[in-house]
Amino acid sequence: MAQAAFVIHSRPYRETSQLVEVFTREQGRQSLVAKGSRQPRSPLKGLLQPFVPLRLGFAGKGELKNLHSAEATGPAIRLAGTALYSGLYLNELIYYLLETQTPFDEVFDVYQDTLKKLANGEEIEPCLRHFEFYMLNILGYGVDFTQDALSGETVLPDRWYRYQPEAGFVALEGPEPGAYPGEHLHALAGLELGRAEVLVSAKRFSRQALGPYLGGRALRSRALFVKGKRGSRSE
Repeated sequence: MAQAAFVIHSRPYRETSQLVEVFTREQGRQSLVAKGSRQPRSPLKGLLQPFVPLRLGFAGKGELKNLHSAEATGPAIRLAGTALYSGLYLNELIYYLLETQTPFDEVFDVYQDTLKKLANGEEIEPCLRHFEFYMLNILGYGVDFTQDALSGETVLPDRWYRYQPEAGFVALEGPEPGAYPGEHLHALAGLELGRAEVLVSAKRFSRQALGPYLGGRALRSRALFVKGKRGSRSE
């Protein structure tokens, strides 16, 4: 049975083939061998690219399966500049956070919707934070922004809080480096990301919360983003 999918990563395999990591709606992340896909006249050559909505047919008993068919189900979702780096970042989150061969149909839909928002020019930072928060919640890593993780008391807007990984937020006697204002935590709970200072807190929290599950990896998309910004400044 053919499945809706996106390519999230690929690399050369042997002389003319590729190893392709795909994210499917029905069976989650899959590792495929695309035989002959690097040959000049292969019909797969232009298809197996990121951000192209696909329908794939594949089979195999082990973790590494053989790709049998591929067709585009729509035009490529066109991303450029910062939006392109952001799309690659989403791909890395999918690759590192989701275990293989486990269905995540809701994540697939949110991923595709986020790509379309980036392509349509919506503000990048809120798009990424919404996706990160969604991923944390769907994987069971989310926290309660409105309740003190130790006392169980309601987070107060005029107090300061420290984030404790895998636990939540704990009240402090006063502000200290890296602390979060309670007001910001209530905004994060409602995904109210309209203010720049709240967006800064959202990004810092995402980095802290996702870090342990990314295994300390230096994400390639972040490096490309920094390199791109440096290049634009030197022009």
